[in-house]
Amino acid sequence: MSELPRLTVIGEALIDLVPGDWEVGRGRLAGEAQPGRYEARPGGSPFNVAVGLARLEHRVTLMARLADNPFGRLLREHATAERVDLSHAPAAAEPTTLAVVGLDREGRASYDFYLEGTADWQWSADEIARMPDDTAVFHMGSLASWTAPGDEKVYDAAVRLRRDGRALVSYDPNVRPALQRDPGQARALVERSVGAAHLVKASREDAEWLYAGDGLQEVSRRWLELGALLVIITDGPDGAHLFRAGSDPVRRPGRRVQIADTIGAGDAFTAGLLGGLALRGLHAPEQLRRCPPGLLAEAVDDAVLVSALTCERVGADPPTRAELARSQLSP
Repeated sequence: MSELPRLTVIGEALIDLVPGDWEVGRGRLAGEAQPGRYEARPGGSPFNVAVGLARLEHRVTLMARLADNPFGRLLREHATAERVDLSHAPAAAEPTTLAVVGLDREGRASYDFYLEGTADWQWSADEIARMPDDTAVFHMGSLASWTAPGDEKVYDAAVRLRRDGRALVSYDPNVRPALQRDPGQARALVERSVGAAHLVKASREDAEWLYAGDGLQEVSRRWLELGALLVIITDGPDGAHLFRAGSDPVRRPGRRVQIADTIGAGDAFTAGLLGGLALRGLHAPEQLRRCPPGLLAEAVDDAVLVSALTCERVGADPPTRAELARSQLSP
């Protein structure tokens, strides 16, 4: 593992409060519904990405502000058990962010957030400056990339890395309409981060909410013009679409699975993608720019499979490297 490039993930580490009686694969609460019963589970998109990379046996550092309270300790213990490096995760005086998860009959997740004054958004310049010097891939995104006041410092770090050519910068906006509310204001913040990134991954739902009426190709063209080298838009069970300047769009098929829920599916895709690129030596901007289409398609296929396997299990529970290898051998 020490020979692999270091992947640094920055952003929120929060607690998902998930309905405790969710019945796997049934799309309903088991037995008599008990709407007041919830289980506390580690979550947050960047946290999930870091865990996903660790399970795929990558060298991953998580930069997250972790509170010194029971929820913060739960997050720290879980990440440590997964062999995520937390040596650059500051101890925070503020409380842990909470997300209450709702699940529909098909297991699709929705979220209500409690984030006023919580730890994830209070980054200082000194804390950001503690980023590992040997970071080869820097992944940012989700709430921490567009929630004040810390979003400015996360963005500044990405700009410095891109300007200096020190690392491949990856970005996932992970749109949350309930928090962002105004697509116009959200679009401006997302486009700011797109301009700092080499690789942008988003979902169809993200793109359609941000750019109502525009097709995926038009959205991707705009992001490529802003400076991205590669745009990947996931499309649920239909796989993913790849866009690069000067090339025709490429679609990679999805995997049909029995869905337990979709919690963490997009984050698992991101982990599979970044890990797949790193394993193929595509963890530098120029390598990504010159990447043959077939090699890139292989990395995206890895990501699709990682996401599909996660959907078969309750919660953000991505597969290990061994589980991924077994599934790759299956018809």
